[in-house]
Amino acid sequence: MSGENQGTQDGPDFEDRVRTLLAGDASALRPSPVPYPEIRRRGVLERRRRRLGVTGAALATLVAVPVGAYAIGGGGGGAVSPAHPVPSVRTSARPSPSVSASVPVPGPARPATAGQLLDDITFDRAADGLDRCIAYNKANHVAKDPAYRDLGTAADYRIVLAMKATGDANSPGDGFSVVAVRAKPTPARLICTVKDGEAQGLNTSLGDPFGDSLTALVPDMNAGKLHQQSYLDKGHWKLPFRWGVIGSYRSSVSKVTVSYGGSTRQAVLDHGWFVATGTLHRQVTEAPRLRGYDGSGKLVYDSDQDDSYEKTLP
Repeated sequence: MSGENQGTQDGPDFEDRVRTLLAGDASALRPSPVPYPEIRRRGVLERRRRRLGVTGAALATLVAVPVGAYAIGGGGGGAVSPAHPVPSVRTSARPSPSVSASVPVPGPARPATAGQLLDDITFDRAADGLDRCIAYNKANHVAKDPAYRDLGTAADYRIVLAMKATGDANSPGDGFSVVAVRAKPTPARLICTVKDGEAQGLNTSLGDPFGDSLTALVPDMNAGKLHQQSYLDKGHWKLPFRWGVIGSYRSSVSKVTVSYGGSTRQAVLDHGWFVATGTLHRQVTEAPRLRGYDGSGKLVYDSDQDDSYEKTLP
């Protein structure tokens, strides 16, 4: 009896004590706060480690490419290792269009003086005309003439004269004439007229311009188109008329003069060729008169004394 009373008395107190103890234990067992700063720090370090790995691989690839390129180009003489990606190297080794376009195209040599380019004809325009003339010659003769001789390229020549070309009854329409000469492989001289962007009336001479002549000066006998108009227009030339005279001179000659239409001009001496120009303001019947002088001023050639030279116009 006394025992039951004791249990009854102690029951509620005991339960309260148990609840108190459990509550205290639960508080003591509460988990510690999540260490967020530490977790973030480790995540950042891990990302850095991965980036370094990727960057290292990329650098390794970049270092490998020049080795492959050098081997393909033959600079090192060694074989290409299979470990290096060859296709990408071949692609990068090709010259870019910008580099190719910057390479200058060989062209003709310039005349000795700026005065040999007349009537606002620039050197580039004259050079373009020369290109057209050479192409015209090949297109119109190579398949038709068994004795055709290649004139080479514009880079083989020196432009010695460019001037306005006045049209006449035989060749209507104005344009410009370009005269170019070369020394090798075979001496050559060409005269060509360009009208409306097209080459016309090409005249060429091949071989030594002196031939068997022993004179100090040799007028170009086939260059009449530069200083006269068509025979059909005789006495009725279109005026004013730009004229030109060309020919060859020997090393003993230091001065050349050309008299035509009542005026006398001193010719330009350009690598073995003389060039004289002027403008006619009246009709003429006499051909240009040429004189050559040596270093002392002595007359060594006079076309009036040259039996092979035509003194009058056709």
